[in-house]
Amino acid sequence: MEKKDVKIINQGLEDEMEVWGYRPCPWKMVLVAVGAVCTGGLLFLVLYWLPEWGVRGTCTRTPFIRESQTLLLRSTDEFRRWFRAKVHVMLAPGKRPFDGVDLLSPLHIPNGDSIHSFSALQDELQGKYIHIQPVQVCYFTHHSTKYYWNDLLQNFEVFKGLEDVRVTCSSIHTDHSSGLSKLLQDYRRLFFEVNEIAVKVPSVFKLLIKEVLNPFYIFQLFSVILWSIEQYYYYAAAIVFMSVISIATSLYTVKKQYIMLHDMVATHSIVRVSVCRGTLDVEEAMSTELVPGDVIVIPSNGMIMPCDAVLVHGNCIVNESMLTGESVPVTKTSLPSSGEDGAGVYSIEEHKRHTLFCGTHIIQTRFYTGELVKAVVVRTGFSTEKGQLVRSILYPKPTDFKLYRDAYLFLLCLVGVAGIGFIYTIVLSIINQVPAKTIVVESLDIITITVPPALPAAMTAGIVYAQRRLKRVGIFCISPQRINICGQLNLVCFDKTGTLTEDGLDLWGIQRVENGSFSPPEDDPANETLVRSSFVSCMATCHSLTKLEGELSGDPMDLKMFNATGWILEEPTEEETALHNPIMPTVVRPPKQVLPEVNQEVNLAQNMELSELTLSYEIGIVRQFPFSSALQRMSVVVRKLGEKRMDAYLKGAPEVVASLCAEDTIPESFTETLEFYTRQGFRVIALAHRQLEAKLSWHKVQNLNRDLIETNMEFLGLIIMQNKLKEETSGVLKDLRRANIRTVMVTGDNMLTAISVARDCGMITPHERVIVADATPPKDIHPATINWHYTENHVTSKDNRVESVEISLEDLGHVAYGEQHKQQEQGYHFAMSGRSFAVITEHFPDLVQKLALHATIFARMAPDQKTQLVEVLQSVDYTVGMCGDGANDCGALKRAHSGISLSELEASVASPFTSSTANISCVPNLIREGRAALITSFCVFKFMALYSIIQYLSVTLLYSILSNLGDFQFLFIDVAIILIIAFTNPHLSGLPDLGLPLGPGPELVREMDAPLRCL
Repeated sequence: MEKKDVKIINQGLEDEMEVWGYRPCPWKMVLVAVGAVCTGGLLFLVLYWLPEWGVRGTCTRTPFIRESQTLLLRSTDEFRRWFRAKVHVMLAPGKRPFDGVDLLSPLHIPNGDSIHSFSALQDELQGKYIHIQPVQVCYFTHHSTKYYWNDLLQNFEVFKGLEDVRVTCSSIHTDHSSGLSKLLQDYRRLFFEVNEIAVKVPSVFKLLIKEVLNPFYIFQLFSVILWSIEQYYYYAAAIVFMSVISIATSLYTVKKQYIMLHDMVATHSIVRVSVCRGTLDVEEAMSTELVPGDVIVIPSNGMIMPCDAVLVHGNCIVNESMLTGESVPVTKTSLPSSGEDGAGVYSIEEHKRHTLFCGTHIIQTRFYTGELVKAVVVRTGFSTEKGQLVRSILYPKPTDFKLYRDAYLFLLCLVGVAGIGFIYTIVLSIINQVPAKTIVVESLDIITITVPPALPAAMTAGIVYAQRRLKRVGIFCISPQRINICGQLNLVCFDKTGTLTEDGLDLWGIQRVENGSFSPPEDDPANETLVRSSFVSCMATCHSLTKLEGELSGDPMDLKMFNATGWILEEPTEEETALHNPIMPTVVRPPKQVLPEVNQEVNLAQNMELSELTLSYEIGIVRQFPFSSALQRMSVVVRKLGEKRMDAYLKGAPEVVASLCAEDTIPESFTETLEFYTRQGFRVIALAHRQLEAKLSWHKVQNLNRDLIETNMEFLGLIIMQNKLKEETSGVLKDLRRANIRTVMVTGDNMLTAISVARDCGMITPHERVIVADATPPKDIHPATINWHYTENHVTSKDNRVESVEISLEDLGHVAYGEQHKQQEQGYHFAMSGRSFAVITEHFPDLVQKLALHATIFARMAPDQKTQLVEVLQSVDYTVGMCGDGANDCGALKRAHSGISLSELEASVASPFTSSTANISCVPNLIREGRAALITSFCVFKFMALYSIIQYLSVTLLYSILSNLGDFQFLFIDVAIILIIAFTNPHLSGLPDLGLPLGPGPELVREMDAPLRCL
């Protein structure tokens, strides 16, 4: 029996909702129809504005949601929004998309070679097998997502894709790598629908109806009709003119945004793809026909991905700028099929380096001879990463801003005042025996005087002017309502690389390890004496660079590192690859040596020997383990020309690389040397090497787990990269600090490097100390702990231990809830890594908000952790801005009150603001204009409300002596005085000096009750 409790869908997710079931009630519908007729259609409008009233007023609650025909949804977030959804029923052979294989098992041949139509299956089964009867499947659609009823869960669920069945990586290779039959594809399409991110551009008529049905425009229509009855045509014409302009502008903006989004998505929505049917058959199909489980062939000349798919054969080089904002090509490798990695459950988040995302551009592929580059479709349509991004744009969360909430509360107060005047006018007119028509007109006129119809247009004017001023300074806005929120920003989070510092890195030098200790720093890795060293070989091979149209392309740091060696990279052509059975490796080699002309006879033999040595020294990259932000390292397996054994090279974060090396190869001064460079703001990369066993063949290496290779390595040394601050950074941060706007650094870089950059740019002043919160997760019987220590080098001469800080949780609570200026007086900041942030969030949740109030540096933060941090800061009543270059900041940019992207790539469509200047000088400009817009909106609201109260009192007093203002008196007051001031006031721009933060939003009701008190 079904539970009668309210159902919760998307539990624990951002779009969690409560669901109630209803069935139509005939007698309620009749009553509503009668009420609508009696109120002239006003009741229908009220039920349209309030969906919960509409459902409850026409339907009866049913305890069995399975039997309901209409659903009432309510979000569980702070906004508590209501939605209405209709339940649909479809007939299908099964109730779940991945039941198809079991359902058709009598005639199913593994890996896709089964019969090709459901009707054919029914004919085949007649007289031999039980006839399959279609079952009813209930579902509803909300925000472009379908929810299906699950009898076992007794709730609605979402089918996202192949991840729903929790397949392992190895099973994707064995069970899903040959494709689906046409029958199974058709069956799954019943649930997943066509593979298309359909952004339908509404017609102008639909947008017009939706805009006109806004309560403010309905009220203006009511006012215009009333004024026309009173023959007050002039002001009525003025209001109609303003409303038409406002509606036309709004329709143009909304229509333009829909068209832009539609055009952006349409570029990859419908393309022709090659789909595998069984082990041998490949057929051409439209991308709209794809479903999770299909296997597609990636062409050698690349394509734009129409879905999310995981690579099972071959490698791809991908441009993911549409999703990440990072234009650097990324190498995608095939999913591991064996070992520990193969036994793990496939997850898009964990296996990003093997997943091709919808909307990304496949630049080129690498493949085996006789085999195609194949990928298994994982998600389609709006379930893809691109689809989720489009959904967040189509259905954004409402802006939670106290000014707007207080404005609505005050309007309700005005409505209450208007109600008093309405009753007073009726009573007074009856006493004075005024005609009935006059009573109706004058009493209703009091309402239009008290609640000014021109208020929405006057409020919008300030935002429009601010948007124009922002455009002049190179800041573009896709969410104008957020401009006012920018006026109250009191905390701004900054990404480091590409935001506070220059995007590129310069090679400062290298420090190799010789005989177990560091040698002196060197500035030229291309030195001839180092050509055959393992250190330079690692620099030349351990990267993800590729050649595109003859030019090296890849990560900027990899480019700097490789170019510093002076080596040459050669990739096999398509013809060369086809001639060999294994995939042809990428080859790197030193540059050819030019024989000197002077003393040629004397040194001829020596030079010939050197030339032959150099020309014969080539290294082929056999296998690549791409860089993983979770692992903070990458590695390659290589073979030197003429050698039987293979070598493994590793590079990554120094702490991580050191943990994978044999202890006797790590210099004793490793920690001190690393701190020496990181304290100066250098970015440090460590290198390591290992010679592999002779028994390892090419085929064995292709199937090896990276953990088996990345162990017991020899530490080679450090690469020191310099990352310079942008010129504008220090000045902007100084302005923000002077304005008492808190600044926070959120980066994926090393902790000490981030602290050094924070000191250099003024985020942390020289006299302030930094306390690192180092949290360790529980292990065995030991609980999770937090160790506190200063970053300054306070050591004792005996045991060489870092000075620790004793901080009790009670002390932290008292400290954390102090004022901002107290923190500056105490002169310290907290810093923590992404690992510590995760541990504290999970095991010390009561400390998260307290630490967030004082922490300034968040290092080694993953993209999702940046979003979590923004949410934590918002939970302690900060108005948060986020400024990033779009690389890994999309989630945080969307979640912040004001996200500012420094990237003009398509990923910035998720950010409310985009700056055409790639530095943080846009932040004070945005805050300045936000404050100007906020102040003008605040002043216009007060002015319009005060004017309506004054006019309300004037007209009420005139009614008492059976008189009223003339048409031209009303016109002079409303147009010459009110509208001119209301529309010229927002022209004021922001002051050059930021000064102190503003706080008018929350004070609106308190400030605005003065006019009411004077009544």
